[in-house]
Amino acid sequence: MRILFEELSTPQRAGGIEAATHALDEHLGKIDVSVTRSSHRSMGDEPDLPDCVHVHGIWAPQLARRCLFWKSRGVPCVVSPHGMLEPWALNHKRWKKQIAWHGYQKRILNGCSLLHATSEREAASLRALKLKPPIAIIPWGIDCQQSDNSSSLQNSKSSIPKTENTALFVGRIYPVKGLPMLVEAWAKVRPAGWKMKIVGPDEAGHRAEIEALVGQAGLRGEFEFVGPLNGEDLQRAYEDADLFVLPSHTENFSMAVGEAMSHALPVITTHGAPWKLLADEQCGWWVPVSVCGIASALEDATQRRAEDLTAMGERGRRVVAARFAWDQITGQVVDCYQWVLGTVPKPSCVV
Repeated sequence: MRILFEELSTPQRAGGIEAATHALDEHLGKIDVSVTRSSHRSMGDEPDLPDCVHVHGIWAPQLARRCLFWKSRGVPCVVSPHGMLEPWALNHKRWKKQIAWHGYQKRILNGCSLLHATSEREAASLRALKLKPPIAIIPWGIDCQQSDNSSSLQNSKSSIPKTENTALFVGRIYPVKGLPMLVEAWAKVRPAGWKMKIVGPDEAGHRAEIEALVGQAGLRGEFEFVGPLNGEDLQRAYEDADLFVLPSHTENFSMAVGEAMSHALPVITTHGAPWKLLADEQCGWWVPVSVCGIASALEDATQRRAEDLTAMGERGRRVVAARFAWDQITGQVVDCYQWVLGTVPKPSCVV
């Protein structure tokens, strides 16, 4: 099977679309599905006709033109909006998106063969827009072999006395991530013996705004901004941390939460992210999108014994291994490709 990923060429980020598509590409290759990536070519430089096109992201006119190109040639298109149609995202720069939505984007999406949502909540957001195509609900996979390594590391860490503990954020430094709420919540709690490490690229100058808030709150000694990390450097940041915090206003999935869990880290995130299982499985805190909600979770987490945090992290690691293994996820994706090609019955993940 030959699949073409249509995507934009963007700098590597800590997590996000790039991490998801590269991981999916890698794991599809393990089961002999050939993936070609479009991000480093221009229109007119088309590869050999694929069996199916998988479009990652929306809004960009380049992607809209590519969808039309492949539809004109009878090639089915699967579209992953990657959270770009969540209510918060639609309201951010709303007038520009309204123009694009009515000008071309709704028509493009209604012409695709299948929409891909990573959670029930994202699927509900797509249904609310009254889009016509069927929806496949498939989460992103998480590297479970990595989680096995981190489990033994966390067990050894819990037995080593520490003079300082680290809470970690990984993601874009951008308004949707809710970092102003985190700063205000941290200032309320001021957890003794803890620091907050912020990992990720600055977007639209938002880092300067957050650093100003940190300074105004008198927290410069407790917050560390290290910029984007990748590969071994990012893995080391997870391994050195004791707690993961994602205060987002909205997330369609958040691979960073899954990666933190795979490293046996307990997680604090908001109802803006579809991670209710953190509370259900007692491996973290799932709180309202508010300063008070985040502050309450921070206070609870930072007052817990190291052994308690380790136990929560280990439960999260087991959840990731059981529910988000890439072999399971990849199999569902391939079933969807085959279904839009008409070669297999409708998969159970399609609603």
